[in-house]
Amino acid sequence: MSFRVGHGYDVHRFEEGRPLWLGGVHIKDHPGLAGHSDADVVIHAIIDAILGAAGLPDIGTIFPDNSDEFKDISSSILLSRAASLVSESGYKIINIDATIIAQTPKLAPYIADMREAVASAAGISPRDVNIKATTEEGLGFTGARLGIAAHAVCLIESL
Repeated sequence: MSFRVGHGYDVHRFEEGRPLWLGGVHIKDHPGLAGHSDADVVIHAIIDAILGAAGLPDIGTIFPDNSDEFKDISSSILLSRAASLVSESGYKIINIDATIIAQTPKLAPYIADMREAVASAAGISPRDVNIKATTEEGLGFTGARLGIAAHAVCLIESL
């Protein structure tokens, strides 16, 4: 038995006229994020973390942003596919920990639902998913309310 850790990072700018999806949850009454898929920055960081832990190519290689197959696709579907790839590579996801960096919107009311949605898509228990949100106190592009960033780490175990 061996363990591996992966880290993921993603960032998207706000774009009017798109829905905002974070951690598999629709955040109403707020501009969405620009991207080829649904631009769920949290799930994208998580996907890169689990793929990296398994030594697989990154999200852009496996789910390229120039493919019509992935245009406006739910990132939860991509997470399920990535989790399957990790399993097929001989690993099991132990836990996921993600941090959302956003000045706006306030995310505390959505965190529990995000944990549930991520766990469901990844095929693990919600108790094995942790999601936190923080601001940058008005600094940087997230502090200037230009977009949202996310970091994620994932621990996997060989089967």
